[in-house]
Amino acid sequence: MYSRKWRSPSGEESVGRPSFVADHDLWTDDQRAVADRIEAELGQLELVRLVYGDPHGLVRSKTLTVPAFRSVLRHGMNFSPGPFLFDTGHAVAVDFLGDPGIGVEEIAGAGNFILVPDPLTFQVLPGTEPRTAWVIGDEYLREGSPHPLSSRAVLRAVEKRYAARGLDPLLGLEAEWYLTRRLDDEPGNEGNGFGTQGRAPRVAAVNAGYQFNLDFRYDSVAAVADPLAQCLTALGLPLRSMEHESGPGQVETTFAPMSPLDTADAMLLFRTVTKRLAARRGYHASFMSLPKLPSFDPSGWHLHQSVRESATGRNLFGAEGLSGGLSPEGKAYTDGLLSWARELLLLSVPTVNGYRRLHSAHTLAPTRIGLSVEDRTAMLRVAGGGANARIENRMGEPCANPYLNIAAQLFAGLDGLEGGAAGPPADPGAGLVPQSLRESFEAFRAGRAEQLLGAPLTACLTRLKESELDRFETWCAATGAPAGEVTDWEQREYFEAY
Repeated sequence: MYSRKWRSPSGEESVGRPSFVADHDLWTDDQRAVADRIEAELGQLELVRLVYGDPHGLVRSKTLTVPAFRSVLRHGMNFSPGPFLFDTGHAVAVDFLGDPGIGVEEIAGAGNFILVPDPLTFQVLPGTEPRTAWVIGDEYLREGSPHPLSSRAVLRAVEKRYAARGLDPLLGLEAEWYLTRRLDDEPGNEGNGFGTQGRAPRVAAVNAGYQFNLDFRYDSVAAVADPLAQCLTALGLPLRSMEHESGPGQVETTFAPMSPLDTADAMLLFRTVTKRLAARRGYHASFMSLPKLPSFDPSGWHLHQSVRESATGRNLFGAEGLSGGLSPEGKAYTDGLLSWARELLLLSVPTVNGYRRLHSAHTLAPTRIGLSVEDRTAMLRVAGGGANARIENRMGEPCANPYLNIAAQLFAGLDGLEGGAAGPPADPGAGLVPQSLRESFEAFRAGRAEQLLGAPLTACLTRLKESELDRFETWCAATGAPAGEVTDWEQREYFEAY
């Protein structure tokens, strides 16, 4: 039977630009070699999902056919800058019709940027039908330079600073999240729109909680957690453990140490796969810190970090001798973290809801900007000793942008290593962590974040967070919402998206 042959012009509109990668020398030899292998095996696939993390840390994507991806792999693909312009509730926060005012001219008129797949992140997703791969892209301006609003580019730049000093940071990922059971399949779209999120998914707890690490409690989440563990292992991620935390259906997932970029990429993939796998089984997974559900306990993202000498593998943080503890370099690194804590906390706790956790009412919450050997109410905890010494920063929330959260840690620590940190603030009142997004936002806006992020991304994040805060505060004023309680606004804003 005859079948019509549909034809496309060679300069396909969705492709970024012919030879874009080669013309701007965007790949390393390793990336080029892996790209060759990917091209040779694309015939085994049907779809490829090209993704990136937006400033909020949410995954944005396009799903491509294999013939389309063959072209996109080396030419890049046009993407709309919409996710750079919308806040967490999809309200327009950056004006793109006139002068955006953030120092990125290409944003005007919502002009496209080019997303280039990073071949080193190419993964075949287990258990998909049709057979689907996932690959993370790097954002570029149309003239070939890294996009100034790219979170991944920020982390790459910090990594290069460590490499120039002959240092290799290692990070251990330890994230808490909630598994709940969906009560219906309704999308919650009534009242939804630009800046007005519809109702959150209706869910039920999978257990009563509050039996820490009880094996029987884990059985109630195993229908999702066990297949998830198999999936993460099949993806090559260095999974270490799945365990039941205190809250009803609260799970903690930990991974072995990885490089900074690998850790951030892993967090992006982990959150995506977790939500996808849960949804396909009739459950809902959320990385929102404190959902508005009875008796829930807040979730955190604990980031373990150490720094090694590239040439010798020596851990800079380990003190010699039987007493262990931190070396002078380790103490300098922590001075950097403490010095920058308030100014950069917005990158680790970016939502209204994340600050519900940073309160003394929650027993193990990090409420103080300080350092301790075993006190879990302090921001920084010294863990291990000698060759295994590391710093655990307990501040982050699990829905934070992984690239910006990790970049903020490493940037502040390196400032301490280079002697630029002034140490923790002397004012006792300043020793408390910010207690709200508003307080954290003001510290960010008045601080030195531009040294890490650059002027455009700093300005963009300022607009995005200002919009989010204004909408929340307007809602609270209109409804008379009681202070100190998780609101319906937060549940609608974060529970499903994150």
